[in-house]
Amino acid sequence: MRPFSYERAADLAQAALLGRETGQGQTDAVAQFLFGGTTLVDLMKLDVLRPKRLVDLVELKGAHGGIAVSVDGLHLGAMASMAEVAAHPDVRRDYPAVAQSLELAASPQIRNMASLGGNVLQRTRCPYFRDPSWTACNKRNPGSGCAAIEGFNRNHAVLGVDQSCVSQYPGDLAVVLSAFDTELEIVGAAGARRMPFSALHRPADGKPHLENNLQSGDIIIGFKVPAGAWTRRSLYLKVRDRASYEFALASAAVGLDLEDGVVRQVRVGLGGVAYRPWRSPEAEGSLIGKPLNEAAAQAAAEAAFAGAVTHGGNDFKPELGRRTLVRALLEARDRTVNAGGA
Repeated sequence: MRPFSYERAADLAQAALLGRETGQGQTDAVAQFLFGGTTLVDLMKLDVLRPKRLVDLVELKGAHGGIAVSVDGLHLGAMASMAEVAAHPDVRRDYPAVAQSLELAASPQIRNMASLGGNVLQRTRCPYFRDPSWTACNKRNPGSGCAAIEGFNRNHAVLGVDQSCVSQYPGDLAVVLSAFDTELEIVGAAGARRMPFSALHRPADGKPHLENNLQSGDIIIGFKVPAGAWTRRSLYLKVRDRASYEFALASAAVGLDLEDGVVRQVRVGLGGVAYRPWRSPEAEGSLIGKPLNEAAAQAAAEAAFAGAVTHGGNDFKPELGRRTLVRALLEARDRTVNAGGA
């Protein structure tokens, strides 16, 4: 690990000032924000990230670590830990997919340390990105190529990729937030603003080294998940190589509003198979107004993966993704929903 300076921000104003040279999603950023450090410190040890300054945000937890469920929706402070949100009884009852996505992520130790804000900004686990001895990585070394296209790509994305990068977004929570119309609360040098969560992560678009649309010094302070009839009948299903502490090969976040078995509204997010947190309007559109049976679920899965692009090692992923989505839809359909709990 290379030398760096360390400063702890006392409040948002000081954090924005100290972090004026931050560049979340930019490997060559001069400064990086730190909270739990569960991704950042690893990448610094691997010599992938080489910041000259860390700005610790831990003092902001008191003001921006709350969890609240109201008639308007779910509000999550970005400094709340993954474990706190996963265990919250109101979240488990009214937004079970949110709780499940957190419970199925990482390890208990990491969930106790990691903040929601850091979690949604985690970097890819592509081995070519995480090993600087590989020069061909456009995400780490712009313009150098993508070694994964012709190399090891079993875990890599099949949706949202181009020739510049086929890496997989590794997170779980962001898949749910993207599907559920979440809004971000952000504070930066220019003041406070809001952004649709769907606009946070950028497509590869030939520039995979630019991973998100945050400006220098921006700090995510909260997430607002709007209330909807689909949030209680929601589910996050994760398929992986082992039962814990593993990233998804395929995952699905679904939320259903049913009337007499017919789909009134639906939300579909896909993880483990895409370059960034992925919502599938194609799958949603195919289900509206139809009875949710296995045939309808299969048709939705076909629509979701119609544009999939594979590269040899991940040829199995579209079929795994389809099966995962079908299972998630049918399990959510059959889920018991009542006022007493999730």
